[in-house]
Formats: sequence, C-alpha cells, structure tokens
Amino acid sequence: MRSSVRPLRPAVLALCLLVTPPGAIGSAGAATLAVTVRDQSAHPVADAVIVAVPLQGIPRPKGERPKEVIDQIDKAFVPRVKVIQVGTSISFPNKDNIRHHVYSFSQAKKFELPLYKGLPAGPVVFDKPGVVVLGCNIHDWMIAYVYVVESPWFGKSERAGEVRIVDLPAGEYDVEAYHPRARDAAEPVRSRVTIGAAEPAAIELQITLRPAARSSRPPKGAEGEYP
Repeated sequence: MRSSVRPLRPAVLALCLLVTPPGAIGSAGAATLAVTVRDQSAHPVADAVIVAVPLQGIPRPKGERPKEVIDQIDKAFVPRVKVIQVGTSISFPNKDNIRHHVYSFSQAKKFELPLYKGLPAGPVVFDKPGVVVLGCNIHDWMIAYVYVVESPWFGKSERAGEVRIVDLPAGEYDVEAYHPRARDAAEPVRSRVTIGAAEPAAIELQITLRPAARSSRPPKGAEGEYP
C-alpha cells in the first residue's frame, strides 16, 4: 500500500498512516478506511468530520438524497455537528415547549426559520458545499455546524475519536478532517492515501484544537423564554 502526505500548516502536530493486516472488512471489491483522531494531548476527538475525496473523480449521485434531521432539545441542537452530501435536505423539529428561530448567515447556505414550535413549514435543502453555522435568534448559546460535502464517503468521529468509512472503491483519495475547534477550521488536515481493492486501512490524525469559546448549553435562569 502506497501513501503520501501533503505539507500541512503548523497547526497540525502530526499525521501518520498505518496499514492494518488484510482482512475481510467491508463488501466484496471495496475497502474500509478506519480513522482515529486525537488532539495535541493525545486525547480522542469527538465530532471530527472525515471525508474521503477520490482523485479519480466524484461519482454522480444515484437516486434521491437522504432526508436528515437536526433536533432542538433542551435548548440545544442535536446533533451539534452533522455531515451531509450536497443536495441533502434537513428538517429542524423543535421538541421544546418554547419557540425557536433557526438561522444561518453562512455563504454555503443562508436561511431563516422564524419563531416556531413543532415542525417548520418544510426542510432546508443544502445545495452548496461548505460549512454552515446554525444559530437561534432567541437563544445565543445554541450553535451547530453542518458540513456539506460533495463526496459520498464521509463520517463523524464518536467519543473514542474513531470513524469507519466503508465501501471505498480502489484508488487514490485525499482524506480530509475538519473540526469546529481546529485552529484553522476552514482548512482541513489532509492525507493522500492509495487504497487497494478489499484492503482495509487505518489512518491516525493528530490535530491542534482551540479551547471551547462558548457553551452550547443554556445558562441558568434561561427557562420559559418565548412560550
């Protein structure tokens, strides 16, 4: 298995590529890529968005895009980080007993869902790649991130900092990692990887994170607003 690593910005502490022994992982003729993300203190990083971008070209979408959901529960967006493919629609059900006003001023998608309870009028279609930052016009601490990508091969790390991307056809890929708290959130960590047919591989990424700037949970005394 052959790999190469592009030069990265100083924010990235280290990047290494590991190859696992051959095994029966993934579907026949396709491979599984396992990614582990750690911070500068070697702690696992949750909510890291991982995208495998094929150098041979991104295939045309087949069928309809999935319909996704970001809930509003206890005055917070759930999940706080979501990754979708271009063209996917997201519904924003409000499961609180107060009204929320969801909005985004991001270039990749600008929209507003004025004060409402339950379901808004309709889902929002995310038709351009990029990072979309969500907020609530009433509750300033509510914030979420939607990563809209073109490749169909992507995932998000869990608490252990791990994610698996399955059914990767053989070929060369730029594996990109994003995180809302990365020192340069708009510039991903990248590693170029060559994947053989049905050959599992594993990448370990180590990136520098900024301290959390604000809480995503409601402050004390923030109950009963805008019933």
